[in-house]
Amino acid sequence: MSGADAGTVLRLRGVGARLGTREVLRDLDLDVPVGCRLGIVGVNGVGKSTLLRILAGVLRPTSGHVYLADETGRLQETGQIASRERARRLAYVPQEEVVSAELLVGEMVALGRVPRTRPWSRGGRQEREIVRAALDAVGLADRIDDPCESLSGGERRRAVLARGLAQDCPVMLLDEPTNHLDVAWQLRLLQTVAERAGTMVATIHDLDLALRSFDRLAVLGRPAGSDPESGPATIVAHGAPADVLDTIKVEHHFGVGSVQVDHPHLPQSHLLIHHREERSA
Repeated sequence: MSGADAGTVLRLRGVGARLGTREVLRDLDLDVPVGCRLGIVGVNGVGKSTLLRILAGVLRPTSGHVYLADETGRLQETGQIASRERARRLAYVPQEEVVSAELLVGEMVALGRVPRTRPWSRGGRQEREIVRAALDAVGLADRIDDPCESLSGGERRRAVLARGLAQDCPVMLLDEPTNHLDVAWQLRLLQTVAERAGTMVATIHDLDLALRSFDRLAVLGRPAGSDPESGPATIVAHGAPADVLDTIKVEHHFGVGSVQVDHPHLPQSHLLIHHREERSA
């Protein structure tokens, strides 16, 4: 795709994916605007992580095209972008990652600087300040010289997110970023990433958090007529969170009842979930 396409930073057209012999995704179309906070939701096993890996360029689609904008807004097919250049445009933080116990926390976070530095320029004062600022954003600046093995599960998750922040990209892709985090850090982390990255795309399973933390949502699901357990998924709903998570769509795509209620003191809504057979008297 040639020419500038102002306002769009990621684009999918007709994207499908297979893992082994299983068709996981089929015919996905999606535009991610610059500055958007997009949440990807769906039931377990539907292919949310696979979709994020395709957006990141880690996994090549078996059909269709994926585009990523450069600094001028020009969309390029991700398969034609060198991995180092792609890592300067977007940071990808997977859901689960093994962190080497031999590294110090600061050394692990500094790996996010690799796409932006030459081997002989690493480890300087400026880089350490960038690493410290990224750790400070996740509340771990005082752990910069501690071994990674000393971190708890939640702290390790925050440190991996700090590595993504240190990569200093305009786009961040996060796979279940709130896993292993307490409630306060779930809220703080999503806000911090959104402010620092500009454009954020994240998979998330907490529908109430999704309603409150994103400006757009995409529901990945299996369309009517396909195998509800193993058929290929596509984007079955996309738009403003309040519209995507209305009572009918939540019941249809997630199999639960729900109601959106206004917070009594704040200008936001919450999503209350209940079994479908539970109804108010």
